[in-house]
Amino acid sequence: MTARTLFVTGTDTEIGKTRIACALLRGLVAAGETAVGYKPVASGAVWQGRRLVNEDALALQAAGSPGFTYEAINPLVFEPAIAPHIAAAEADTPLTADKLTAGHDALAARADWVIVEGAGGWHVPLSDTLDFAGWAAGQNWPVLLVVGMRLGCVNHALLSARAIAADTRLAGWVANCLPPKQPRLAENLATLNARMPMSCCATVPIDPPADLLLDIRAQLAGATA
Repeated sequence: MTARTLFVTGTDTEIGKTRIACALLRGLVAAGETAVGYKPVASGAVWQGRRLVNEDALALQAAGSPGFTYEAINPLVFEPAIAPHIAAAEADTPLTADKLTAGHDALAARADWVIVEGAGGWHVPLSDTLDFAGWAAGQNWPVLLVVGMRLGCVNHALLSARAIAADTRLAGWVANCLPPKQPRLAENLATLNARMPMSCCATVPIDPPADLLLDIRAQLAGATA
């Protein structure tokens, strides 16, 4: 089995990447696909018995197809909620492209889709010589950009879209509405639709249902081939 992979990044941290990734997974599973989330690196975790677990990775596991262990979905997890390259250095655990890719490939051998969730934004460092952008671009994966709809998002979205498109394929973007509601939300969405390389794939409200489904395969056709 050879999976299609989509890399989910965001305009910043805490803007809803996990919400969108989980909605994508639920949409794919509902459509009859075997879909699994992959959070290769997570910093910010708590002890559950004898293992560290990250809240976002647990959400990905719950949203995807059954049969995938937590350790497969999140192989590299660090307790402090700090930048991943700093957490990895403090734990003396080097983050390499080979490690991250091996984890993805093991999942891809068993799935139709792998939804990979990065950390923070596009250029978040993983080591002195590697960042998420370089790793994802090196895999030639299409990228979905999650735009957190709040003050400043237009600049963040345009800069992120330009950086992604310079490195690899920008497959689309999702507007994730954040509390409190952004003033002039409709006008900001119109500005982004006029200036981004493509129209918005979906707009997610502030209070979506917990089991939100998101199926944007039609919009991604070609980009994920």
